[in-house]
Amino acid sequence: MSSREVVVLSVGGVRFVTRASTLQQFPESRLAHMVNDDDQEFKLVNGEFFVDRDGALFSYIMDFLRTLQVSLPPDFSDYQRLQREAEFYGLYPLANLLSQEHLLKPRLEILEVRFSLQEMHAFFRIFGSCSTTIEALAEQITVFTGQQPGQGWNSPFLSQKPLVPLPLERPSHHDMVFLCGTEYSAGDQFVARYVSIKPDKRKLINGTNVLGLLLDTLLRDGFRLISTRTAGSEEKVECYTFERMKRAAGLAIMENQTPGSSGVAQARRS
Repeated sequence: MSSREVVVLSVGGVRFVTRASTLQQFPESRLAHMVNDDDQEFKLVNGEFFVDRDGALFSYIMDFLRTLQVSLPPDFSDYQRLQREAEFYGLYPLANLLSQEHLLKPRLEILEVRFSLQEMHAFFRIFGSCSTTIEALAEQITVFTGQQPGQGWNSPFLSQKPLVPLPLERPSHHDMVFLCGTEYSAGDQFVARYVSIKPDKRKLINGTNVLGLLLDTLLRDGFRLISTRTAGSEEKVECYTFERMKRAAGLAIMENQTPGSSGVAQARRS
């Protein structure tokens, strides 16, 4: 059996086909002993190992053996049962990772967009509970500036002069600020600010249009609009609040934690 390259398992009626080397990732585990015919509890029936355990949970165990990482669906809740299955198979590094349930569970993420119209330009400020989301959104948004003749707020024509990209203001890791529209400069010249949000290639100057594209972008990214409100007594600020469940990053065994070790596993985020 130890020389067989392909192993077939029937776990609770669910059939799995894998390499023997995958099941031998952790030599001290019962699965490795099974491949080597050292564990008589696993019966070989018609060329398949029969295992009287939960087949659905075993799919996560197979994923771990193939990737050395725990990555579970957002709606997964059977942490204790899966940990018990890992202990049954002698996969104690996996059981240890599953004990860190708080790191594996998805977290609720909140994001708020604040928008206000001020004469001929619009002001945006975006707050987020997750700094990585703000970083990713900041990479999608570009503000371009340039001078144009006095054509007004609703002009659909870009300035003939080259537009210069401006960095977004980042008061903290959790928020960003930017403007669009026009401001009076000198003579009949205006300073224009256009906003582009990837993957949309347009450069928009109208604040309402930018707001619509921004909200659509967040909805496509999995956010759900949960409330709208107006704040401020003098300057009316529209506040749009979104939420989504942010999937936890996978946990993996540390590089210095060899698969053959059956001790306590250390985790790192993938």
